[in-house]
Amino acid sequence: MLSRTADHLFWMSRYTERAENTARLLDVNYQTSLLPQSAEVAQMGWQGLLSISELLPSYQARHGDITPDRVMEFMVKDEDNPSSIISCLRAARENARAVRGSLTTEVWETQNQTWLELNRMLKSGAFERDPGQFFEWVKFRSHLSRGVTVGTMLMDEALHFMRLGTFLERADNTARLVDVKFHAVAHDFFGQSQSQGEGQVQAKEQDHDFYHWSAILRSVSGFEIYRKVYRDVIQPERVAELLILRADMPRSLHACLNEVVNNIAMVSDDPAIDSYRRAGKLRAEMEFGRIEEILANGLHAYLTQFLDRVNEIGASISREFLVPN
Repeated sequence: MLSRTADHLFWMSRYTERAENTARLLDVNYQTSLLPQSAEVAQMGWQGLLSISELLPSYQARHGDITPDRVMEFMVKDEDNPSSIISCLRAARENARAVRGSLTTEVWETQNQTWLELNRMLKSGAFERDPGQFFEWVKFRSHLSRGVTVGTMLMDEALHFMRLGTFLERADNTARLVDVKFHAVAHDFFGQSQSQGEGQVQAKEQDHDFYHWSAILRSVSGFEIYRKVYRDVIQPERVAELLILRADMPRSLHACLNEVVNNIAMVSDDPAIDSYRRAGKLRAEMEFGRIEEILANGLHAYLTQFLDRVNEIGASISREFLVPN
């Protein structure tokens, strides 16, 4: 396969996944903003969303004060923001158009219809009328795109590059979501739990409303999975374990790394290439890691390092398979 074709397929899937994850981030912030909380906590949530997306400076340069309406407008409709939903879906459609001959008719029509329908929805004011419903639509179109891809594409290199882009992007975004939401909602819970008595820790945890934790789980479609796996009240350390180390949780970091490693192996016969070595090493650390060790060393530090390593894997994939930046 030509590296340019692989590049378009890889980034088409990444942008589609990025649009979905942006919708998930916005949705969990929108839902939690409806819960009783102080103005300061609400402000921290929206600021954290911009920070974790590395968009805080560009937002402040344009809009100044952080308000929910402005943030959602910036993250959904701003065509000058490369990470907005409209920018991501436009880029996904353009990448698909560039390699139309490598896609099935169903995959192309799904991408094209998503773009056309998005424009109609934004012009009709559907987003402003019901943001929650709009975010659900973005997630549904991403699900549809993946389903059509797996259901109609030949299982060759084209499919593997598309899945590689999907799961590399998902790993990055899940790590960012876990980091920002635990920082905002847990409020140093893990660090203080080591120095406080058991009764104080339980009282601290009770202060964090059940609905905040359930919103975080729902943002990664993990609420029902949590109930099935743990059969207990929602506990922060178990939420972290589910979203980081559980290989059977579809959006966990471990599950994403499994897919990245497997798909790199399918497009290369050389086990010594840098991207395969980096991804395999990170996957092995997650396979044999324990959540207690991660929390003891600091969740934020762990996730920051994880993001750096995922970016290094992405850079290696670009050097070895795709069009050089």
